[in-house]
Amino acid sequence: MKEIEQKLSGKIERLTNKTFKFDERIKEGWFSAVYFLKTKKIAEEKLPDNYITMQFFQKEEAVLCGTDEAIALLHTFADRPETLKIHSLKDGDKVKPFETVMTVSGSYQQFGYLEGIIDGILARRTSVATNVYNVVKAARTSGKQKPVIFMGDRDDHYTQQAGDGYAAFIGGSTAQATHAMNEWWGKEGMGTMPHALIQMYRGDIVAACRAYHDMFPEDELAALVDYNNDVITDSLKVAREFGDDLKSVRLDTSRTLVDKYFLRNHHLMGTFDPRGVNPELIFALRKALDEEGYSHVQIVATGGFNETRIAEFERAGVPVDIYGVGRNLLKINIGFTGDNVLLNGTPEAKEGRRYRPNPRLEEVKYYGDV
Repeated sequence: MKEIEQKLSGKIERLTNKTFKFDERIKEGWFSAVYFLKTKKIAEEKLPDNYITMQFFQKEEAVLCGTDEAIALLHTFADRPETLKIHSLKDGDKVKPFETVMTVSGSYQQFGYLEGIIDGILARRTSVATNVYNVVKAARTSGKQKPVIFMGDRDDHYTQQAGDGYAAFIGGSTAQATHAMNEWWGKEGMGTMPHALIQMYRGDIVAACRAYHDMFPEDELAALVDYNNDVITDSLKVAREFGDDLKSVRLDTSRTLVDKYFLRNHHLMGTFDPRGVNPELIFALRKALDEEGYSHVQIVATGGFNETRIAEFERAGVPVDIYGVGRNLLKINIGFTGDNVLLNGTPEAKEGRRYRPNPRLEEVKYYGDV
């Protein structure tokens, strides 16, 4: 059983290193800024009895993520972690600018060298979770929640997939492209066919779909229909061939191309941008499918979608059933700061910073060496 299942069922309070599988070199300071390591040595030799409180915050309206990971980091690599006092919000909590999300108290030399790593964990996970949350929110602008597929595998280093997938889950995406994205929270990745499959069948979308359906009959058949830049023609081809077995068609038209439908219907152009996956193309596709009796076939839109663009589609009533979003969910636009704000029980912080108690914080129990 995955730890996330134990957490959701109330058997454990937080995920641990059994999920995160940290690099053991963290203990050696390999990933810590050198000045933290030097300060650790100074504290050990010159100020062995100091006791500090470190406070973490950020400056946006955000969906917090990374607290379980940061706490597991402390429990795994801090010296005598059982003596630290940690108070924290939880993954998925909505947070305000400058709100304290976590405090850690102990001697500096116990955990101070982990400050930058904690900042980085919280920054990336919260950025992705917040981006996904905002996109999912935009996808219900019309009043109906449209699913959002997290497709960020090609937009960042592969080693980030598990953590990004978990952050996307916290943000509200429950369909993701790779198995790795599901490692911490789900089961398997989902997906159908790339353009490469159609290319190997020389652009024959029906042949590509037939091969896919033969090999994976248990999967819902979803046809990628923009390979020939003629999405309505190719959508109808596969719909006529597979009927009820065709569950959806996906459009991924490049923003530099105009679909052949508009080239055949010049009279429609002149009042909108006809490039890429645009509302008029989707309206026309929905109409064509419905007129031939394929109203059951869903439309999946991918390619350059973000919160703003999805909201525009939804406000216009564009008949998209599912959105796929990639790189726009991975922008790291939220930064965290760890500040030492108390020294031996009294306020002591750099100018402009101060101890900000937060009654929402919960005490974190030490759960032992995992």
